[in-house]
Amino acid sequence: HLVESGGGLVQPGGSLRLSCEASGFTFSNYYMSWVRLSPGRGLEWVSGIWYTSGTTDYADSVKGRFTISRDNAKNTLYLQMDSLKLEDVALYYCARRRPGIGYDFWGQGTQVTVSP
Repeated sequence: HLVESGGGLVQPGGSLRLSCEASGFTFSNYYMSWVRLSPGRGLEWVSGIWYTSGTTDYADSVKGRFTISRDNAKNTLYLQMDSLKLEDVALYYCARRRPGIGYDFWGQGTQVTVSP
């Protein structure tokens, strides 16, 4: 399972921290990502983090505002979102990536709403 939490309603410029708890597989063996779905932008990859080095990747749209991290001891993925904008409104999913296959395991999503 992948279970996201932490979404909610926030004003522009505000912050949220998303969490994704993993179970049923060896979390520390996989590259993990956050992906979001919105009516206007469709499905958009947001950020990813490598399993051992902790090297991170970001979409240009969130670079400098979002920070991905992971705690392999707790089997948990995080996304710290700062300086939130109206265009960040979306359903945020965490997803597991398998080499040569792609994203094969998704959570149920957590809704992020940004509104004045």
